[in-house]
Amino acid sequence: MTDIKLPHDHGQSFEQRFDHMPDPEEFDVVSEIFKLLGDSSRIRIFWLLCHCEECVINISAMVNMSSPAVSHHLKQLRAGGLITSRRDGKEVYYKAADTMQADLLHHMIEHMVQISCPGK
Repeated sequence: MTDIKLPHDHGQSFEQRFDHMPDPEEFDVVSEIFKLLGDSSRIRIFWLLCHCEECVINISAMVNMSSPAVSHHLKQLRAGGLITSRRDGKEVYYKAADTMQADLLHHMIEHMVQISCPGK
């Protein structure tokens, strides 16, 4: 049990919920992921990479953005652990990370924009 006494007693038991509250650092991680998704272009790129593996040039064409702009977004998504990359010769291919976080965010985006995934 926690030793915190709330200033106002509203007759509700908060101790059990409070004892299971994640540490502030864990909320920081979630906040950083949501910051990544604070840009609609990154959301589009992430959504696209949940459905295919592509190179920068093709992603650029699909989202109608310059390759340097797409590369910038890819770098941020990769640093946030939402996408992965692999090199094949001179080409680098990107796709959504195979993680619970990426999967949950993908489904959240799908529900938020009320679209259905092809092939899922």
